[in-house]
Amino acid sequence: MSISESISSTPRLLVSLATYDESENLAALVREIRQHAPQADILVIDDNSPDGTGDVADHLRDTLTGIHVIHRPGKEGLGTAVIAGMRYAIEHKFDYFLNLDADFSHPPRYIPALLAGMADKDVMIGSRYVPGGGVEGDFNFKRKFMSTGINWYARLLLGLRTKDNSGSFRCYRVSKLEQIDLGRIKSRGYSFMEEILYWCRKVDCSMGETPILFENRRSGYSKINKTEVIKALQIILSLGLGRVLGRN
Repeated sequence: MSISESISSTPRLLVSLATYDESENLAALVREIRQHAPQADILVIDDNSPDGTGDVADHLRDTLTGIHVIHRPGKEGLGTAVIAGMRYAIEHKFDYFLNLDADFSHPPRYIPALLAGMADKDVMIGSRYVPGGGVEGDFNFKRKFMSTGINWYARLLLGLRTKDNSGSFRCYRVSKLEQIDLGRIKSRGYSFMEEILYWCRKVDCSMGETPILFENRRSGYSKINKTEVIKALQIILSLGLGRVLGRN
């Protein structure tokens, strides 16, 4: 437990939303997050979305308390957005940093369970692959194979024991994130989710998982493509080789 947590019975929580073309989801998602975590500050990191998501974020910041916005000049990748959020949490001395997707695939109703797990863990994962977890609706064989395959691959190469290493619905203890050299992280896209768990493991983070139902996005479109998947496999392989050779 950090010093700031011991002073206050309610740890300071920053919820991070990385956005690109999520204008139809953002306002409703912020309202729902506030229903389940009314104490949270919310940080929107927008990559100059063509659909005006950044303008929606600015309006929320100007009309609600505890909303913060980072505007980036272009699409720089999910991993770099989450790192920007982590740096913000460290700089502003939050206790917990919680990340979820901005398309409602990670329902905010699970936030209390993630926070409850932080009582004795440094990282809590909203997991599709523990008892009680799952995926709703349109999860075809290709998507399932890709998701379960990359989780198996990450456990094998990176020595991870957690079941869901590719999902981004997670809460981290900020005092442990401070111990990681974030500038050393190689991933810019979706492999960040596996890589950050590897570095959390290196600083002796205790990790837990709580079941979630991963739902279909409400609006917009998926940003995952074949190129991202290939890059993810390459980076995980590189980290795994570095682990075996003692270079990481």
